Amino acid sequence: MRYYIIAGEASGDLHGANLITELKKLDIEAEFRVWGGDLMQAKGAELVKHYRHHAIMGVSEVVKNYKKIQENFSFCKLNILEFNPHVVLFIDYSGFNLRMARIMKPFGYKLFYYIAPQVWASRQWRVKKIKQLIDKMFVILPFEQDFYKPWGYDVTYVGHPILDEFEKKKALIPSFDAFIEQNKLENKPIVALLPGSRKAEISTKLPLMLEAAKKFPDYQFVIAGAPSFGKEYYAQFIGNENIKLLFDQTYEILQHSQAALVTSGTATLETALFNVPHVVCFLTSKLNYLLAKMLINVKYVSLVNIIMDKVVNVELLQHNLTVENLILELDKMLNNEEYRQYMISNYAELFKKLGGAGASKRAANGIFNALKNE
Repeated sequence: MRYYIIAGEASGDLHGANLITELKKLDIEAEFRVWGGDLMQAKGAELVKHYRHHAIMGVSEVVKNYKKIQENFSFCKLNILEFNPHVVLFIDYSGFNLRMARIMKPFGYKLFYYIAPQVWASRQWRVKKIKQLIDKMFVILPFEQDFYKPWGYDVTYVGHPILDEFEKKKALIPSFDAFIEQNKLENKPIVALLPGSRKAEISTKLPLMLEAAKKFPDYQFVIAGAPSFGKEYYAQFIGNENIKLLFDQTYEILQHSQAALVTSGTATLETALFNVPHVVCFLTSKLNYLLAKMLINVKYVSLVNIIMDKVVNVELLQHNLTVENLILELDKMLNNEEYRQYMISNYAELFKKLGGAGASKRAANGIFNALKNE
């Protein structure tokens, strides 16, 4: 069968690559054409457009790039029609993917969604439209299946795919000494900096993180670099500071970190799985923030806090994200053992809530069986 997959970020590329691996086990004649990245391409998929060329975040960026976005929709539509897939599979990236689903619905293709739009967080009325558009939904958070039930929408819970990657990679992580030697780091305890994967995230948060780092000379701060940007981009923020920048080693960094400063998103979940106390950072334009306050109806921005339904990690949002607050929280995470243990004990409970590994396999089985039974 032919599968057309659309993912708009690094995380979607990763989960898409794992999904392709599992689908190939079930469908030996599978063909894949994708909007994604290097990881899906490495699995043998035909890469149509790389996510780094269409990663746009926030209302202001959408307005600025309106023409480019419209061109992407038109190109994607024609490309799908030319490929004529058995299914169009959307992974996360709801701003683009839901619009694309609406465009393609009249053409009669099967439309499946993996890693569902977070409509439980805002504008819940969108569920009605999603139900009309999406033939099969595969969700990854433990509360999502119950969320959709009152809407009469039967979705499939497969577990969080991050656990697949976590289990697979953790076993391969070198010891602290080997990690230090391989990356020419200092023999000091590590604090991880995860400023995000988009330019807007990095440019607003990383300078604040680096400024806070100056107050902790007994620790070395290591940036987990986004794969879509090079050293040159980060150099403008790091300057002459003795800060190490590593690419494609996020899990290695987290494994050996004492604490972390993390941009809101999936990275908060990854950090928790490694039992690393962390503070959650969120900063966007004033317009985006005002709109978010009007539309979002969840108590927290961190996935850890949302799933646990309580404050496990402090969230520094917008005007509260200051150098002074970062220093205060980092000092508590590094030096207050009771504070650290509160977070770590909750991470253990979080792990249980997420279930075991195997989300990619379960999602692939659901997709393949749904298509085979048509």
